[in-house]
Amino acid sequence: MSKKAVVVFSGGQDSTTCLIQALTRYDEVHCITFDYGQRHVAEIEVAQQLAKQLGATVHKVMDVSLLGELAISSLTRDNIPVPTVNSSGESLPSMFVPGRNILLLTLASIYAYQVKAETVITGVCETDFSGYPDCRDEFVKALNKALELGMEYKLHLDTPLMWLNKAETWALADY
Repeated sequence: MSKKAVVVFSGGQDSTTCLIQALTRYDEVHCITFDYGQRHVAEIEVAQQLAKQLGATVHKVMDVSLLGELAISSLTRDNIPVPTVNSSGESLPSMFVPGRNILLLTLASIYAYQVKAETVITGVCETDFSGYPDCRDEFVKALNKALELGMEYKLHLDTPLMWLNKAETWALADY
């Protein structure tokens, strides 16, 4: 039986590192990219090119624009400036997209169920936390448990970058 994984793939540094690592560990690697109306829409084109160049088994781009309509954030609204530093005193940065990782990891897990992949890999990182509560290890573990219960499917949400800083992530990409 072949080992399969799904990589949540934005085309950015962290998800590309995860893809490179997954390609060495799994027989089949499926990439899933989400278009939720984010400002960095160019990353989707980069993700498509990288997935093909690096040899992903399948690459899907999913339209989840509903998230962009619901989640008011500087990443989903052109009229909200992207801050260089969280100096507003708010508890969550304006770039936080509420529910993003809840939705994206859930959808990736449903896809994993369909293709019989046992692992969903995501580049979230608590070390590079930036105030995003859905990047914490505690959140990922809780969601993993909920997904397994809700689908009655043995699934592992893998976060290989969780405790790495950016330099360590770069080193991993050079694998």
